[in-house]
Amino acid sequence: MKRRAFLAAAGAASTAGLARAAGMEDRPGAAGFAGVAGAAGLAGVTAPTATRAQTPAGPAARGTATRRTILAIGAHYDDCPFGIPGILLQAIARGHRVVILSMIGDYTNWKPVRGRGPALVEGTERVNADVGVESRFLPWASGRLQATEAHRRAVAEVVADVRPDDAFMLWSRDQHPDHEVASDLAKSALHLGDRVLADPFAPFVTPRRTYLYDNGPRHTIGFVPDTFVDVTPEWPRAIAWLGRLMAVTRDTAYTDGALDGAQRLKESLARYRGATCGVTYAEALSAANAYPQSLY
Repeated sequence: MKRRAFLAAAGAASTAGLARAAGMEDRPGAAGFAGVAGAAGLAGVTAPTATRAQTPAGPAARGTATRRTILAIGAHYDDCPFGIPGILLQAIARGHRVVILSMIGDYTNWKPVRGRGPALVEGTERVNADVGVESRFLPWASGRLQATEAHRRAVAEVVADVRPDDAFMLWSRDQHPDHEVASDLAKSALHLGDRVLADPFAPFVTPRRTYLYDNGPRHTIGFVPDTFVDVTPEWPRAIAWLGRLMAVTRDTAYTDGALDGAQRLKESLARYRGATCGVTYAEALSAANAYPQSLY
């Protein structure tokens, strides 16, 4: 949703501009499914190493044969497909269930889709289903998302219903007010959700691991990632997923291989994250807590 405002600037963002991307490292990296903390906890490590997604070690693991549920939470319909598409596709490829919750499901006040708000939601559900993702939307409009008890409860009810093993949420500092409120609501719902439900003693599963992801330049502020996930094998499908959503936004047909501004911005960011950890494309994360890792 927010990408439309700076597509012209995004057009200038390309692989050739990656040298300037070092100045963007105050912006949050995406929170991911891998469950491997990259540079986190490794004193003196200066070059983080990307990891392929794997079942977490230690108490957080539910067994390598267990199908896990991943809940990715954003404010808008495109937050998760922009922030962590490769990570979510890795989870799907391993047979896990992936659910995206977009808190804003009413786009009737958003000018780029004037008169097409319901069609945007329907198109997003269709595109997400095509890649294997379940979609959930809450009824609020942009600018009307609030850090109130009623909104916390609505998000917590989704968490209670989905019962996630792993969760992803937006970084808390952001230029976009919707993103900051969504991060606040997600944090409460994921970790104190049972306390805001109508019945605080109803069944509720707190995610074993939670990661924070970023929304790229001109949005996320003050983030240094501690987890890097190699998404190079997933990259063609990840960038196509985002492109198809942008085509729905424009109400045009999607042309494979013809990158729009949002896709070029995501590609620049993914290449920069990849260069940070020595792979072609990566998504970067910030772990909400310290988690035990298996290095070998």
